[in-house]
Amino acid sequence: MVNLKDYAPFTGLLIFGNIENLILASQGAVAHVNPFILGGLSLIAVVLWLLLGTYGTKIAIKYADYIEIIGGVAIIILGIQSMLEAFGIL
Repeated sequence: MVNLKDYAPFTGLLIFGNIENLILASQGAVAHVNPFILGGLSLIAVVLWLLLGTYGTKIAIKYADYIEIIGGVAIIILGIQSMLEAFGIL
């Protein structure tokens, strides 16, 4: 049985990862990407991350702090990149 306490250290990544997914989806919409292809690829990515997270949590729990820091930095960098592209700077 899955225990939600196992996932507690990754709560921040879950929240900000979903926000980043919305940012990337909006970038795709602005770039006029086919929404069906974008939606399909997003679903595939979500399912892969769900499987990886479900089976990798027990292994990765001892590295949760490092994973959260690296994931947070990646989310911030991608967010800044999308804002710069939105303003036409990149």
